[in-house]
Amino acid sequence: MSTAAAATHARTTWTIDPAHSLIEFAVRHLMITTVKGRFAGVEGTVQLDEADPAFADVDVRIDAATIDTREPQRDTHLRSADFFDVERFPHITFTAKRPIAGRGGAFTLAGDLTVHGVTKPVVLAVNEEGRGKDPWGGERLGFSATTKIKRSEFGLTWNQALEAGGVLVGDEIKISLDLELLKS
Repeated sequence: MSTAAAATHARTTWTIDPAHSLIEFAVRHLMITTVKGRFAGVEGTVQLDEADPAFADVDVRIDAATIDTREPQRDTHLRSADFFDVERFPHITFTAKRPIAGRGGAFTLAGDLTVHGVTKPVVLAVNEEGRGKDPWGGERLGFSATTKIKRSEFGLTWNQALEAGGVLVGDEIKISLDLELLKS
């Protein structure tokens, strides 16, 4: 189906519920363990073509300053110019306006991720977790998604060499999202 044909179908708009959504990441530390963190500030919308779920527009914005690794000193360093430079680049964004590959509850979503002022294409492995009514009459929709990126490709290159070899912070970042959406 062409994009023009998809545009004629009924589209619904869903808003991310930040109180019931989670954006997490994991990175290797000292080449021996994994450090995990999360971002508390997430907002955005998803527009779905209900007649053809292969078409969706996704706009997500994450407040980079809300990073939390459960270690305040590390979080301060991550907010600094060495990493996210939140003064200059306050948001991480993901946008997708392409057809989705796959059908049913599991699919891939290609879009553009912007971190530290650098935009790169990424592909998310997505699972629809369910749909239902909440106690207040709203319609909810849940998704989980994962992807991997190389932080160096986004200009996040700070590191420190280790005496025994290797580096302090790994380059590969695993990203995991659990999003609950509320129909607008």
